Amino acid sequence: MDSHRLLGVALSFVPGMDASLVRHMDKEGVTVEEFFAASQQELSRRLGVRSAAFLDKMMRDEALFKAKKESEFMERHGIKSFSLTDEDYPSRLADNDKAPVTLFKLGDADLDAESMLSIVGTRHATAYGMRYVANLVEDLAAYFPGLVIVSGLALGIDSAAHEAALSNRLPTVAVVAHGLNTIYPAVNRDLARRIIAAGGAILSEYPSGVTPYKSRFLERNRIVATMTDAVLVAESAEKGGAMSTAAVASSYGRELIALPGRIGDEMSAGCNRLIRSQKAMMAGSAVEIMSMLGWQPKSIAATPKQRDLFPELEGKEKLIYDALRFAQEPMPVDALRERTGIPIHDLMASLGEMEFDGIIQRLPGNRFSLIPY
Repeated sequence: MDSHRLLGVALSFVPGMDASLVRHMDKEGVTVEEFFAASQQELSRRLGVRSAAFLDKMMRDEALFKAKKESEFMERHGIKSFSLTDEDYPSRLADNDKAPVTLFKLGDADLDAESMLSIVGTRHATAYGMRYVANLVEDLAAYFPGLVIVSGLALGIDSAAHEAALSNRLPTVAVVAHGLNTIYPAVNRDLARRIIAAGGAILSEYPSGVTPYKSRFLERNRIVATMTDAVLVAESAEKGGAMSTAAVASSYGRELIALPGRIGDEMSAGCNRLIRSQKAMMAGSAVEIMSMLGWQPKSIAATPKQRDLFPELEGKEKLIYDALRFAQEPMPVDALRERTGIPIHDLMASLGEMEFDGIIQRLPGNRFSLIPY
């Protein structure tokens, strides 16, 4: 690790160091090298600060000592660092006035890719949300083979976003709320390994040894919210981490998109509120989202179907569609008859028409599910 990178890592160990102070240093012409070399009196004079923990030379020397230890860990594990003083710090994230002073990255994903999309949502995702994420990413991948999908490695929607990216050979970045010496949740360690192996990355603002506390997940959300062009909330209750991410994204002028759900569905309540309050655009097909974001593909590797998010159905077909839309798994005919109250003869006739129209699909065991959007 070169000396400038080492000093950038050391900044993350300085008490009270944040983005505003780094920017103040730059404004006053104090380089990171000068910051660590200057006496307390000189630093106080040049920065116009009389009393602060970072002025203490012993504090700065201790931060430098910790950085040297951290650099050994980083070199052993192939971890790269970016500080706000570096030219290759992610440009979108640098616009955040609370941007991390230093980022630690394990993997090769481009953090300044031309097209980047954050996908977030509840850990308690339904089949509806998971299916939408899987099919949206598949369709976007056909237009943007270099698209980077960003999420937070949590269970539910986050995992679905990362898995969809991997399935479609897209790089994906998992932003975590702890040091890179571990992975949380532990059940996603294999997913993290596959992300890195496929050219993605695990990203953190914390050095090794920092454990995942609740407040750190909220801090992590500001990175997910502002390091991309837009944030898609696939499913969320009225309160939760995804809504926090949405609020940050909106405050920084990022495009906000939300997947609508059925009224009264707890896991869609947050998304519905974002749409109702006109804070978020309503999620639709990949083509519609591309139009919302003004994305122009340079080439098209395939021609994805224009998936209809909510077919215009009435009567029996509407009852069947709604039953399948919120089912956790494909439904057998008997379960559909019980759920919809439609007589078996009429039910089979409607199922046949909907299958012919490409709305549903018949699976082994005479079970039915919606054709993915």
